[in-house]
Amino acid sequence: MQDNAAPTSESHHSHSAIRWTPKQTAALSLAAIGIVFGDIGTSPLYALKACIEHRSHSTPIDEGFILGILSMMTWALLITVNLKYLLMILRATNHGEGGIFSLLSLIPRSLNKGRGLRTRTLVLLAMLGAGLLFGDGLITPSISVLSAVEGLKELPNPPAWIGVAIVPITLAILTGLFAVQQFGTGSIGKFFGPIMIAWFLLLAVMGLHQIQTNPQIIKALNPIYVWYFIQSDPFQAFTVLGSVVLVVTGAEALYADVGHFGKFPIQLAWYAIVLPSLLLNYFGQGAYVLEFIRQGALDEESLHALRPFFGMAPDWGIVPLVIIATIAAIIASQAMISGVFSIARQAVRLGYLPRLRVVHTSSDTEGQIYLPAINLIMLIGCVMTVILFPSSEKLGSAYGIAVTGDMIITTLLFSIMARRRWRWHRWQVVVVGSFFLVIDGLFFGANLLKALTGGWFTLTIALGATLIMLTWQQGSYLLGKKFAETASNIHEFLAALWVKEVPRVPGTAVFLTTNNSTPFSLSSFVEHSHVLHQQVLLVSVTSINLPIAPPQRQIRLTWMPDGFYKVSAQCGFMESPDIPKLLEKAREHGLVWDPESTTYFARRVVVLTTGNSPMALWRKRLFASLSTVATDSVRTFNLPPSRVVEFGVQMEL
Repeated sequence: MQDNAAPTSESHHSHSAIRWTPKQTAALSLAAIGIVFGDIGTSPLYALKACIEHRSHSTPIDEGFILGILSMMTWALLITVNLKYLLMILRATNHGEGGIFSLLSLIPRSLNKGRGLRTRTLVLLAMLGAGLLFGDGLITPSISVLSAVEGLKELPNPPAWIGVAIVPITLAILTGLFAVQQFGTGSIGKFFGPIMIAWFLLLAVMGLHQIQTNPQIIKALNPIYVWYFIQSDPFQAFTVLGSVVLVVTGAEALYADVGHFGKFPIQLAWYAIVLPSLLLNYFGQGAYVLEFIRQGALDEESLHALRPFFGMAPDWGIVPLVIIATIAAIIASQAMISGVFSIARQAVRLGYLPRLRVVHTSSDTEGQIYLPAINLIMLIGCVMTVILFPSSEKLGSAYGIAVTGDMIITTLLFSIMARRRWRWHRWQVVVVGSFFLVIDGLFFGANLLKALTGGWFTLTIALGATLIMLTWQQGSYLLGKKFAETASNIHEFLAALWVKEVPRVPGTAVFLTTNNSTPFSLSSFVEHSHVLHQQVLLVSVTSINLPIAPPQRQIRLTWMPDGFYKVSAQCGFMESPDIPKLLEKAREHGLVWDPESTTYFARRVVVLTTGNSPMALWRKRLFASLSTVATDSVRTFNLPPSRVVEFGVQMEL
């Protein structure tokens, strides 16, 4: 049985089908500012500094260099975030939901079903995209918090211990951040929006004040300065792209979170608050650096210590700025952590990861979830990341590959979907797809240059996550075939049951199944107890390529002979399983069911690696290890623990 949920239609709906009032739109835009734009909103902490440090030492830092970098950063925002994600990708939602797996599910079934080469390629792309997001989920909290804490170095006459304390303080904040995940974000989520609005307004004010000292910095809005920069040193311009991409990190969150807020509120928040604030701050930082250049005070030593963001603040404002920057970084990290939780749950529902315990932290909002296993893995990963890369400039070398790789995969899947589902003309797909692929490819290629200095870390995480998903998918498929080969048809079982005249006892027995085969737990129970309940429910919940199952497809009740019923349900890949609630809904279809007289039967599989399946031995061992950490049926399907009987079975793979 697949790990799927019985949906509750009243709590789910597509934002695209709703007409929001102005008040509701404003509230959603406020929430989007607090959640969606946290990552991209903290990029000013480190983006321009990383671009300047990424230059070769032979390249002089002059006005042309600064204008070229700023122009590249500006047009990266306008093309990647504005044009690609907000105007194009956000249109590709599956019943209002976004994300890499939603995009995969939009591709017509003629291309996206079965186990053919075409299907495997599409699934592999989606898995790799998810793996890259997992890598991004480790880098984003680490670099955001670390960059904010590094602002303490800008204190006037900082004590000697500050430099040594940066990493421990960062680790303490990250540990606290992951420790509070179990309590959920519902109680503090309403404060995220106002805090981030204050942050973006602060960005705008800081930038605007600095621009007044060097208003000619506005010239960087002209893309001609990108051309001048490229013309002066093509290779230098290409390498700097590896840091320019930092300004668009978080753009993927726009698509992943569209289901929570809707397309228009996200667009409104971007144009009204986020984009103007980011541009003003980046241009203010550029004006600040230009002032140093004009004073001739920017040598290699001062360049290393230069932090344009914190440098724009007066001495008395450093500590308050570090505090609010740290809060903004925590909010940005929270958004990414929640995104990883959502992606992991989708992967579980689609059969790409073992069943994991999911804790719902809000009774009102279905999407607010906590996965203890993923939370622990991310905490360990972030600690390792900060220890390996103990400064924002070193961590910047590891950043970017995950984001740009995911952008390429999104463009590829979007192009296939636009051609096959939206029926775009071939020339439209070629023009639009090629344009974005060239942009994404340049970003990705520039970040590959950082592979040896830090990019290897992100690639290792992404490839490792992809390998785990591939192994679990293949192992589950092979294991399912083994069970199907050994199980008898349910109708044959019923015939044999009638011949044997097995005694029936009062009550209802619930057996989890996947198809028309006899559940292992059912045949084992009859074989060992020689009795059976008067009413037997064969419950099957399958996942569909929709985030939320429509009401008409949620449940079906089929009568079978001799007191047997088949209860079939479908659920989307963003829903959680709950068998008792499913049976409650089955009552609407005529099922007579008493929860107090019901016993649930399930199986627990122990995987042995001694079989003759075509998987490599090391992958069999990996699959067996993953199966041991999978959560049990009680937690997965929300079964009452006191009414569950489990049968163990060993299966060779």
